[in-house]
Amino acid sequence: MDHKTIYNSVAFFCLVLYLLPLINARPETTAGYNFYDKSDGQLSYNFYDKSCPKLAMIVRLGVWAAFKNDSRIGASLLRLHFHDCFVDGCEGSVLLDDTKDMKGEKNAAPNRNSARGFEVIDRIKADVENSCPSTVSCVDILALAAREAVVMSGGPFWGVSLGRLDGVSASEKSANEQLPSPFEPLENITAKFASKGLDVKDMVALSGGHTLGFAQCFTFKNRLFNHKGTGKPDPSLDSSFLSNLQTICPDTDSSNTKLAPLDSLSINRFDNTYYKSLLNNTALLDSDQALLRDSKTAAMVKAYSADPFLFSTDFAASMIKLAKIGVITTGQPAAGAGGVGQIRKKCGSVN
Repeated sequence: MDHKTIYNSVAFFCLVLYLLPLINARPETTAGYNFYDKSDGQLSYNFYDKSCPKLAMIVRLGVWAAFKNDSRIGASLLRLHFHDCFVDGCEGSVLLDDTKDMKGEKNAAPNRNSARGFEVIDRIKADVENSCPSTVSCVDILALAAREAVVMSGGPFWGVSLGRLDGVSASEKSANEQLPSPFEPLENITAKFASKGLDVKDMVALSGGHTLGFAQCFTFKNRLFNHKGTGKPDPSLDSSFLSNLQTICPDTDSSNTKLAPLDSLSINRFDNTYYKSLLNNTALLDSDQALLRDSKTAAMVKAYSADPFLFSTDFAASMIKLAKIGVITTGQPAAGAGGVGQIRKKCGSVN
């Protein structure tokens, strides 16, 4: 047996050992929520059972392969799914490349030079096409990949209803207008969530996704040197945390694209330490720290910081709601930005 065969056998065995707990520990319900979500109108957990029975494993293996080479990919895939659904619904528009006739979402301000993971979705899509051509939408692959990314980072499992179609257009303007910004006041962010059918509880729970990933210095540097135009740091920041951030992000333009972890306590692990950082005044973004300053959200922050199971349960339930926003299906009038849907052969372009 050659070295390559031995390596592949060992890798596969390790993968099986890693995935078995995920397969055997999937509760049908938790705190009243049906995490399998077997049907929801035109969407169904069983949608591809006959037409593409290997779909879940293909996606899982694709995400796992990406994790081996990129520790940040979990946060990137989760963010990509969120940014897709928040702009004109979950219809894969964030995956579309610009054309001469369309300025898409990839170069909108919230995504430019920060949205990542497109190549992972493209690789998984190619594998899916090899197994079941013209059957599975890119948006369904993205929804599954985001779930796998969270699970492989130590977070909760939830059932992903399937059967979405891909949209045929994308809008840079819509992305700029609809996505929450770290520079906005909390009331504006709350209103944007409400416009998508997500309530305050969903907002606080989904904000916990910031337990993964990094932010560029320009998104929070005003807190370090010129908070609210005072010329001084944000007085609420923990002093040692402030000093460390000022080292990472000095007050120069050249530091704008440097990265700092959103949750420095557990950078690549999905857990509830994000909420603990809010209580310790060590949140990176002011829009995150604002959750503790508002009476409507502070109690939830404290509850999630004290109870990781509660956070995981509510996060999973909110992800299920997120993935239903503005979907396009074959059995209903198209609701997406382009008004029609299809199964794209390549995720970056329409057929």
